[in-house]
This record gives sequence, structure tokens and C-alpha cells, in this order.
Amino acid sequence: MMPFSHSTFPNQVFVALGSNLENPLSQVRRGIMLLAGLEDSRLIKRSSLYRTAPVGYANQPDFINAVVQLETRLTPHQLLDALLEIEHSCGRVRTFPNAPRILDLDILLFNNVQHSDIRLVLPHPRMHERSFVLQPLLEIAADCVIPGQGPAAGFFAVCSEQSLECIASS
Repeated sequence: MMPFSHSTFPNQVFVALGSNLENPLSQVRRGIMLLAGLEDSRLIKRSSLYRTAPVGYANQPDFINAVVQLETRLTPHQLLDALLEIEHSCGRVRTFPNAPRILDLDILLFNNVQHSDIRLVLPHPRMHERSFVLQPLLEIAADCVIPGQGPAAGFFAVCSEQSLECIASS
């Protein structure tokens, strides 16, 4: 496990956004706006928006997904707390795993940190299995490497059967 840097600026972070309730397109755009205003952070890049079929629990509406790149002074746990607060402020209620949601924000990558505790796993443990994460991530970071896994581009072919449609460019 690599130690977290509390003073280095900036930390390079990728965050996934998703929504399938209450006008998902607007929810994801709102999420991007809120991330752009995050304290001690700045938005560097944002992907196009993608419509995707649900993964896991399939009996729900399609999702709108995107990925953003941030630079931040926050630690991974501080960032997680900030993301949970944004989700809560947008009306997110957690009912069961993979349930429909107003806004979902997940830390995908935090520098090259590999970490696991009860609250946070880095890199995101299933990101390499999901086209709705990989496609927007590769759009803004084509040479991205998933720590402990390898180049993100190498995993995209494995997810090719997953439904994905670009609906709006950044």
C-alpha cells in the first residue's frame, strides 16, 4: 500500500459520474458543475456523456455516465467524503447495491495509489470490467494505467458486449 500525500498539490484523480433517475442528463451535468466547484480542487477534463444499460441489477432505466479528471489537495478519504456530500445534496438515497440513483460519484483512480479499507478501495475494484467507465476514461486519458492491473485500453475489448452510446460531447 502506498502512503497518501497530505501536502502534495496536485493529486491527479479520476471520478466517474452516473445517474438514471430524475432527468439523468441534467443530474450528471449538475454533478460535473459541483465537482468543478469542489474546494481545494479543480476540474481538468471531462468526458462526453454516454447512455448505458444498467449493470448488475438490470430492472431499471438506462444510465447517463461520464468521467472527469480533477487535480486536488484533498486526501482520498477527504475526497470520498466530499463526493458523498455532493451525492446527498443531490438527493441520493442508498437502498441496495446497484439500485437506481439520482447521482453516483466514484473515485476511479487517485494518483497511482493502491489502497483498501472498509470505506475506500483504490483503484475502483470493478472499473476495468465496465465499458461505461473505460470509454469515457480513455476519451480523456488515452494512456491511463490502472495500478496493479495495466493499461486501461487493454480492458475495453473485454467489455465490448456492454451497451454504450455517446449522446453528448464535452
